[in-house]
Amino acid sequence: MQLGLIGLGKMGGNMAERLRLAGHQVVGFDFSAEAVAKLTASGNVGVSSLEDLAKKLTRRRAIWIMVPQGDPVDQTIAKLLPLLNPGDILIDGGNSNYKDSMRRHAELTAKGFNFVDAGTSGGVWGLKEGYALMIGGDEEPVKFLTPIFQALAPAANRGWGHVGPAGAGHFVKMVHNGIEYGMMQSYAEGFTILEKKEPLHLDLAQIAEIWRHGSVVRSWLLDLTAEALKQNPKLDGLEAYVADSGEGRWTVFEAIDLNVSAPIITESLIRRIRSREENNFTDRMIAIQRNAFGGHAVKKD
Repeated sequence: MQLGLIGLGKMGGNMAERLRLAGHQVVGFDFSAEAVAKLTASGNVGVSSLEDLAKKLTRRRAIWIMVPQGDPVDQTIAKLLPLLNPGDILIDGGNSNYKDSMRRHAELTAKGFNFVDAGTSGGVWGLKEGYALMIGGDEEPVKFLTPIFQALAPAANRGWGHVGPAGAGHFVKMVHNGIEYGMMQSYAEGFTILEKKEPLHLDLAQIAEIWRHGSVVRSWLLDLTAEALKQNPKLDGLEAYVADSGEGRWTVFEAIDLNVSAPIITESLIRRIRSREENNFTDRMIAIQRNAFGGHAVKKD
């Protein structure tokens, strides 16, 4: 089966290679000429424009979009539509807001096109491990794309599923990422407690390795943590700055709208934002309040 792919970064490139290995052909476009050349060298087909991509795809076109969420997705779709035929399928595999996916589905189906939202998890490890795919959209195009989903997933019968109508795929992926925030924060806090207990001279890499086997806290995330600690036990050279892709924020907003208490995910998001503040005003305000009511010492620069 043929698949058009827009966006050949690390994740998109790995997806293309996994599909090639499964016997599918990818026709890929990226603004990076190097990425396009690499795709062609691997045995797939790289093109230099969206027009070429549309021409190279035969029969019913299916195009997977891997670009940043928001306006870049809308711009890409707008440029593609004049090149496509009714019945063709657009798949958004990025981290889009589910409300945008619902809107895009309504707009595109009204024009005779199909739109599928594919929440995609697996990151840079997807080529080896496969991708978890959370699919939203109409049943017919999802059924048509099943061979693609089966090839990208860890196995044909697991790690992927049609979870609901348009927007459902990105909604489930959003909550998935919110849970990920909480898991990462919990591991980070636990290992920090261990690291601070200096009299015991604890080996964090050793402990992580122990927990990987038989422990109730074992996970793939712990596997990656254990490997990272082996490579850099003291986390030397790293800045205490944690970015967020936006999906944690959306999860918190949804929890509030749905009257769902989600303190772990919410606090995990707050901690990420806090990591970006240098000598932040909040902590200085707390220090001066403690000094005012209790005479507690205030540290000065």
